[in-house]
Amino acid sequence: MLRRAFVIVAIAFLIRTFIGEAALVPTSSMEGTILVGDHLLLNKFAYGPEIPLLGWHLPRLRTPQRGAIIAFHYPKDPSLTFLKRVIAVGGDTVEIRDSIVYVNGIPQREPYAVHKHAAYFAAASIHHDDMPLRHVPAGEMFVLGDNRDNSDDSRFWGTVPVGNVVGEPLMIVWSYDAPSAAWLNERPGAQLRLYASIAVGFFAHTRWSRTATLL
Repeated sequence: MLRRAFVIVAIAFLIRTFIGEAALVPTSSMEGTILVGDHLLLNKFAYGPEIPLLGWHLPRLRTPQRGAIIAFHYPKDPSLTFLKRVIAVGGDTVEIRDSIVYVNGIPQREPYAVHKHAAYFAAASIHHDDMPLRHVPAGEMFVLGDNRDNSDDSRFWGTVPVGNVVGEPLMIVWSYDAPSAAWLNERPGAQLRLYASIAVGFFAHTRWSRTATLL
């Protein structure tokens, strides 16, 4: 029995490390495609997952393409994982005029993009509707959130190295309707209240239409 339990734990560890991992989305930056409270299954294998303790990586089998949604280590703080959409890749130029994204001078059709024109970035140095032409360096990506007026992305802190990519979402495993503040508050008391509310409202607040949806 002990040996069987060890094997099960080892298999679960290998799957989580090298193949797939669950991830919670606590913010609305991808709203329109991915909602606050969506729990995603990430495909890590194609992006060269790290071997624990050794710091080595498996071979990277895939390079993110334009339009792909990716999870990556935030360049300013690698301890944080962000989820955004790839808009441009190394060698491209990208520009935003009147909320329209131009890649290599071509306006992009973005049915997934949400524009609420909120005052979220009113104090930012770059207005959310416009961004001067930028060149994306080789080996890097320009990423945006689908919720353009409520996303901290490449417009404000620059491009993302391809090596920072952790994986890409495969499906929504479970979706629970709770506000960002509840998911982001890591204090023990707040977490206890969140889990208690889930226990009580599991059936009423689970977004059943999104659960098990492929992305």
